[in-house]
Amino acid sequence: MDHIRYVDALAAKYGAMGFPPYDWSRYDDAPFAPLAKPLAQCTVSVLTSGGVSRCAMPPFNPDARNDFRLDTIERDAPSDDFQIHDSYYDHADADHDLNCIFPIDRLREMARDGEIGGVAPRLWSGFMGRIYKRQAVLDDKAPALARELKRDEVDLFIAVPA
Repeated sequence: MDHIRYVDALAAKYGAMGFPPYDWSRYDDAPFAPLAKPLAQCTVSVLTSGGVSRCAMPPFNPDARNDFRLDTIERDAPSDDFQIHDSYYDHADADHDLNCIFPIDRLREMARDGEIGGVAPRLWSGFMGRIYKRQAVLDDKAPALARELKRDEVDLFIAVPA
């Protein structure tokens, strides 16, 4: 079986639409950061980039470029109160079970069962637009999110790309 040539497919798709080649991030020297305490004592939050929003919120624009929108989602939000708007991937499975790309129920179950210490008060959805202004994420948006995670005393942050 051949591997999916994801980067090549994206370059061809967006190149045909007139976009410049994407400058992919590489972090070959990113340090490993072990947890400072057992998982069963950790507060966990999650971010999905899958175009997921609460039904009462405006949908994400599935064709957006450089969309830095970041929605907060309460930890007790019902998992049947979400919509998915993204044209970048087939989200049929996530339409059936949101936990495929936003594991809100699984985190609550893990907290209930003592596998994690708890679910953070806020979970996140965003950064779903085709972001070509990567430096804005690195210099501004990601540090702002990190400050919010620190405010929520998050020990473990899970990024779920879509």
